Amino acid sequence: MRRIGITSFATAGGSGVVATELGLALARSGDFEIHFITHAMPHRLRHFESNVFFHEVETASYPPFPHAPYSLALASKMTEVARYHSLELLHVHYAIPHAASAWLAQQMLGDQPIGVLTTLHGTDITLVGQDPSLFPLTRFVIERSDSVSSVSNFLRDETRRVFEVEREIEVVSNFVDTSVFVPRPDLRAKNPLVDPGVPLLMHASNMRPVKNIGAVIDVFARVHEQMPCRLAMVGDGPECSPARQQAEELGLVEDVLFLGNQDSLEELLAMSNVLLLPSETESFGLVALEAMSCAVPVVASNRGGLPEVVRDGETGLLFEPDDIEAMAGAVVSLLRDADRSRQMGDAGRERARERFCISCVIDQYIDLYERTIALH
Repeated sequence: MRRIGITSFATAGGSGVVATELGLALARSGDFEIHFITHAMPHRLRHFESNVFFHEVETASYPPFPHAPYSLALASKMTEVARYHSLELLHVHYAIPHAASAWLAQQMLGDQPIGVLTTLHGTDITLVGQDPSLFPLTRFVIERSDSVSSVSNFLRDETRRVFEVEREIEVVSNFVDTSVFVPRPDLRAKNPLVDPGVPLLMHASNMRPVKNIGAVIDVFARVHEQMPCRLAMVGDGPECSPARQQAEELGLVEDVLFLGNQDSLEELLAMSNVLLLPSETESFGLVALEAMSCAVPVVASNRGGLPEVVRDGETGLLFEPDDIEAMAGAVVSLLRDADRSRQMGDAGRERARERFCISCVIDQYIDLYERTIALH
């Protein structure tokens, strides 16, 4: 049985979700013992699972420290867990700080062989890693990791362009559990969020500036002018309060529901008629894939890795992120044409099952694990 350490952010964001679901799938195969090493319980680690362990990273508070040294505490915890449980691989999701901590742990372990696989997810490359104070470190950990993967071709190419690295970066797509994210006609027919016959639009994200939250509200406002509808906003973040104010100024308070972070995203997506995702950029767009798995059409931006997930005109409709009128028109068209909406939803469900299911992707990670472990 392989013993693997997995580190990610323990949040509802895409990297944390994928890391947790990957670890659970590996543990359930019976061939892997998974050790989550994070600052808090992973978002989707809801129940006891055999072969799954959680190790909380605690940081010391000391007056001379301007900030709690989480990266160093994480490296120490990685070292401790690797020694005690004889880990063979540290799989870290997000370059900064996790890959830096893993590299340091690898040095601390000395003669104990352990591989480091870094999976790049998006803003670790497109935003955080490009900060001048972190750029050299980001480039260093990309070059020094034993193996590196990215969740899309877009992100691989962006990493090579920005950081001028020549090393191999394997593309291993994100995935969705198509047995959990399923169409639910019963929920849509008896949707508790809307009155009978009123369509529901949905947006789900960490509500950060890159998600273009203002455009979500603007698109909904245009649709709302043409037909009765409601918008459910799932998630929380710095753009949530401005979005509430925007909805209030537009007179939409009664029809824009701010639901905060939710555990049962699969149920909420299945209730919706359209997913709105007008992000300024997305390295992959996991929620778009999850919506497709629920047979929900996606209206999204054409930036980043989204075109690798959503087939424009087939499983969704893609536009420039500032083209409010076009996105609103697309939503209205889908809501008024039930047959087209159903066909697009069915095509999305089929694409999720054929291209992005867990079994489609997990073998790629297992192969990458074996090759990384073999380096030591």
